[in-house]
Amino acid sequence: MRIKVILLAIFTVSLLTSCEMISNAFKYRDTTKEFVETLLKEDYNKSIDFMAMEHETAKNANVDTIKAGLRNFRTQIVKNFGTELDYSFMKSEKKFSTIKEENTPPNTTFVLVEFSNKKEFGVFKVLFDDKSQKILNINTLNVMEPIPSMTGFWLFGLLAICIPFFNIYVIRQIKRSDLKKKWLKYIAVICLNIPAITYAAVGGLSFNPLNFQILLGISFNYMGYLFSAWTFGLPLGGLFWFWKLNQKSKLTNEIKPETNVQIETLNEEVQVQIE
Repeated sequence: MRIKVILLAIFTVSLLTSCEMISNAFKYRDTTKEFVETLLKEDYNKSIDFMAMEHETAKNANVDTIKAGLRNFRTQIVKNFGTELDYSFMKSEKKFSTIKEENTPPNTTFVLVEFSNKKEFGVFKVLFDDKSQKILNINTLNVMEPIPSMTGFWLFGLLAICIPFFNIYVIRQIKRSDLKKKWLKYIAVICLNIPAITYAAVGGLSFNPLNFQILLGISFNYMGYLFSAWTFGLPLGGLFWFWKLNQKSKLTNEIKPETNVQIETLNEEVQVQIE
């Protein structure tokens, strides 16, 4: 009973945390969009309203210096992408590492927001203050890529989705069979999906001979153009046990007719002896 209560508590906390993170993610995207739009309109006073000026790292900051930096930042955006932009949330993260320099600063969140015009896209990397949910720092990643066609991406996805369906089918066949130690067969089907083939929206096809896809053979990311990718592993475990089950089924079918013939022959011999 205690274990059930603990598991329920963990699940509840995880669910609430996830909901809060999703809610904050949309707020961060909207704040980034509004901030950049005020920059493009050259309304720097309003832009500063979206910045965490009350944060301890910005208390002694010179407003004129910040405005000068915002002008340079605007010039860079307009020069490369123009003033008509679309925005989409990519991901948010808090990074904890044994290497101090790689840690996300306390009470902050890094957010990646993709922006695009009609031809190219780029990525904003924004550091938010968790308390005020305002911007502490913003810059662009070194990304300026043509917007890719997503047709091939989704077509490859249809192929990738077939892998878990096939593996589930094989697992069901194993369950219905009279094989021993079925759990070992399940593990083989679930884990032995190698090598991996990836199709990324940016970058196209790639092949990794040592990459296992353990979640029934597939993984999927959809975080803007830059991080969108399908990956599936060749289902070696599933193919092996599919072949083994078919071989066993054929052998069974071949033996049954012979047994019937022998029984009929014996019956005839018995009938002859009686007569």
